[in-house]
Amino acid sequence: MIDPHVLGRYAEDLAAKYLVSIGWRVLARNVRNQYGELDIVATDYKEKDLVIAEVRCRTKNKIQDAIDSIDRRKYRALLRASNEYIDSIDWQGFWRIDLIAVTLDTRGSLHDWTIEHVKNITA
Repeated sequence: MIDPHVLGRYAEDLAAKYLVSIGWRVLARNVRNQYGELDIVATDYKEKDLVIAEVRCRTKNKIQDAIDSIDRRKYRALLRASNEYIDSIDWQGFWRIDLIAVTLDTRGSLHDWTIEHVKNITA
């Protein structure tokens, strides 16, 4: 069995690489403030929108998939942490929160994974 912290870090690395591969620029990772932690802060390919990317990881055969793992409490905390960050950098442009869901098949190795990108989960 893989340590959950190792798995989470691996999923965040995969998500960051994915965002770079689609032309985005990763500005920061694991940003902490009084309301929580933001996994990835990036700008989209147009360099116009600031995107807070929440990375969720699950292994195949779990009852709940990564997308469904954001409950109401987590959603509120994510909004508060994002708003605090946006205020702290005095961002004046459009911003949104995206979800990067990473699903890993850990029966063999960490090389069998899928990524699903859900844009603007607050809309």
